[in-house]
Amino acid sequence: MPSATDGPIAHRPPRPPDPDGLGDSLVLPKSGASSVEQLAGATGTYSKPSSAISLDKEVEDKLRALSQRKKVKRKKSQILLNVTLTKYSVVRLVAEQFGALTGKDDDPNCFLFWSDSAVPVEKIAELKSYQKINHFPAMGEICRKDALARNMARMIRAHPDAYSFVPKTWIFPSEYSIFQNYARDIKRKRKHRTFIVKPANGAMGHGITLYRSHEKIPLNEHMIVQEYVDKPFLLDGYKFDLRVYVLMTSCDPLRLFLYHDGLVRMGTERYVMPNDNNVDQLFMHLTNYSINKKNDNFERSEDVSTGHKRSIKYLNDYLRKNDHDVNSVWNRIADLLVKTLIVAEPHIFHAYRMCRPGQIPGSDGVCFEILGFDILLDRKLRPWLIEINRAPSFGTDEKIDFDIKSGLIHDSFKLLNMKQSDKRRGLAAQKAESQRRLFGQAKRSDTDLTDLDKKRKSIEKRKQELKEKLAQVRRENAREDYENRNIGNFRRIYPPPDKFTAEKYDTLMSDAFHLFLSGRASTLKRDISKIFGGNLKEDEILDQLQQCDLEGRGKSAKGPRPLASMPSVVADEDPETDGMTYDIHEDDATPSELNSSTSSTRVSRPLGRATQPSPMLKQRPQSAQRPMSRPMSAAKNAYTTHRSRSLTRPASSAMQNEEEAKAHAAAREREDELTRRTLCALNEMRIKFPGKTDEEAGWILDQINDNWKYHKPRIASYWLVKLDSIKRRKVIDIVRSNVRAVLQRTWRSSDVDSLRLYRIFNRVFNRLLWSHGQGLWNCFSTSGNSWETIFSKSSDVITPPEMSCCRRIVKLCRDCLLIVYQFAAEAKGQGASLSASIGEGVTHSNTRTTPNPSKTPIPHRSTLFSRTGTMSPGMAPPMTPLSQRMSRIYKSRSFDEL
Repeated sequence: MPSATDGPIAHRPPRPPDPDGLGDSLVLPKSGASSVEQLAGATGTYSKPSSAISLDKEVEDKLRALSQRKKVKRKKSQILLNVTLTKYSVVRLVAEQFGALTGKDDDPNCFLFWSDSAVPVEKIAELKSYQKINHFPAMGEICRKDALARNMARMIRAHPDAYSFVPKTWIFPSEYSIFQNYARDIKRKRKHRTFIVKPANGAMGHGITLYRSHEKIPLNEHMIVQEYVDKPFLLDGYKFDLRVYVLMTSCDPLRLFLYHDGLVRMGTERYVMPNDNNVDQLFMHLTNYSINKKNDNFERSEDVSTGHKRSIKYLNDYLRKNDHDVNSVWNRIADLLVKTLIVAEPHIFHAYRMCRPGQIPGSDGVCFEILGFDILLDRKLRPWLIEINRAPSFGTDEKIDFDIKSGLIHDSFKLLNMKQSDKRRGLAAQKAESQRRLFGQAKRSDTDLTDLDKKRKSIEKRKQELKEKLAQVRRENAREDYENRNIGNFRRIYPPPDKFTAEKYDTLMSDAFHLFLSGRASTLKRDISKIFGGNLKEDEILDQLQQCDLEGRGKSAKGPRPLASMPSVVADEDPETDGMTYDIHEDDATPSELNSSTSSTRVSRPLGRATQPSPMLKQRPQSAQRPMSRPMSAAKNAYTTHRSRSLTRPASSAMQNEEEAKAHAAAREREDELTRRTLCALNEMRIKFPGKTDEEAGWILDQINDNWKYHKPRIASYWLVKLDSIKRRKVIDIVRSNVRAVLQRTWRSSDVDSLRLYRIFNRVFNRLLWSHGQGLWNCFSTSGNSWETIFSKSSDVITPPEMSCCRRIVKLCRDCLLIVYQFAAEAKGQGASLSASIGEGVTHSNTRTTPNPSKTPIPHRSTLFSRTGTMSPGMAPPMTPLSQRMSRIYKSRSFDEL
């Protein structure tokens, strides 16, 4: 009960507002109030003394000071790594340098999981986007000896010269009879071979035996038989092999790194050619460390130049001292490594996509792997692939093991680029994706859309694809920049820096995907065709995005037009010059004529709207021009200005500037001369009809142009409707590949992609494929959107010879389309015959069967080009059926196969 002094609770005066926001939980000093004072303070009727009020003010000041004090920066949390599934201490030691260790298998804060053995695919599927594990799925396709032999045999049949680094191998018991027949043929030729027998899934040299006679080899299950390399390169009289380490950081896209150091594992008995007496001496013929360490002769040493286990760096020094080409040896080894992993890439890529179906293509993956390749060098220093280990030993029995393996793991973790921001970024992306699925707009059917909405939808879809491609290209560039700065003791071997090598590997990769994924994973193969169909650079993607923006604002035509309103060709105008006639035709002029005609070219008749000269031919402001692409007049003006500014400088500086200007002028003159040579080479090129002469091909083109009204709707239907984007690109690539060859010969440059002229050509090719092939179709008329508009807002000034080269390329693409169309129509057997179309004209075209050549394969690019002379005028040779001509040329193949 409250006391009388407290007063009735109902008539308690209102409590004043609490400025501190502490309410009834006001903290009083320990020695400033009794229990009565506390109770009275709780009811609000007790008047505090002045000393208590001053103490409360101190508390309030301290609280305000604490609230205004800057927050202390939290210590950056370390990343967590789980290495509980490893038995190697060196892995734990290196992991501690990159973060803290944890033992929880399902810890969401763990960034890396390490396991000494293969992991199930369920584990890979459960990982977050920022987590990583040290194994890829389906790596057993090359790490099991029988699977490696099976996959290599298929690639050897497709590319025997490229995969000649694998010894002849047979899988028992399925290939027992094939092996016996081969051995009998060898014996019949009086040649001797030694065969080595291995378990299909063995390791550390267990179960390996050698046989001199094929008749003694037992027919057991799950074993392989190989030809023994009996002439190895010897080191101090001992046989040895190399343990080469390769880091695979990604399979989408493939990225491989070769470690610059490794182990040289030597036998413990001096090598002698195998015979019946020493075939059982495994210490002589096998180089496995797990076998040779049991020999009493095994020598351990802390020096890398002695003992039976040495370093690859020592081997390189040894080869240099003996006048061997070390770079050539390692280039061949790197080529072997890349080609081997190209065989595994389709299996790994497919299995990884099945485990991570929602991952963005080209993003950072969750898998990496350190592979141990066993390589044997023969007497000619030719590398041979022995086997591949997906879980190489990281034991550190000797000092050399610790030095090499600790550096390997450290540099591998460094290249993985694990950081805390990956988790935040991954969770944010996951949240954004969930919100997009939940709150995204429902898809409307195309039947509910107007034509304008359909066009806008198509443009937006194209823009979204380009933005995703641009983001992927920028991610790859950022990743490559980080790798270059933190590559350590690694060397990137894929993607290779050489363009020719990259094209060679891309061809092998594409063939491997079609070979191993034949009949399945159609969506995956479409993605691969996009990857290897041509990689766009960042500036090209930006150009296409700009073009999409222009289309969205209605400044250019979009989509294929109806066939009834297709543009027509004026018979007396040259479509190559867009209705303009010149005193000197640049496409047929010689270099000397071009040099004199570029300054005196004039139009012989007024220009209409459809024949206005291109904006890129006008002189642009000097501020909008690039230094290396200015015309000669601009270069002279720049040189004059630069010289006038340097009159007050010393004479040596002025002379240096003058020499630099002369060097620039000489470089520009050489570039112009090479451009004119390129134009002459392009003018000599002709499209070749498979199975016909150049005169016949020219006659076919003339007849199609003369009867254009008849062929126009059929060619339009074939190009714009029946061919998909891949086949349209193949038609353009026929010209593109031959143009590349011309540039390589003319400019004598292996890196054609870096040439300014080829970049201009690429923009033309991309424009011809613009809007589902509408860009090339517009070239058949003088109206519509011209391909020359791609240079209208460019900062580059296109010179007349460069423009003539572009026109010639467009002409070749037009001719190539016509030849491919006629080839497909004749191959189908129901196309409109040229002679019939000439005799009957358009009046009988309605009664004819419309050709359906879209299912006929496009002829190979090598059969469509010729560099011979032009056709004689007025020639009309008799037309021989195509099937007879093709059968005479390709005697070993049927016409249906062609």
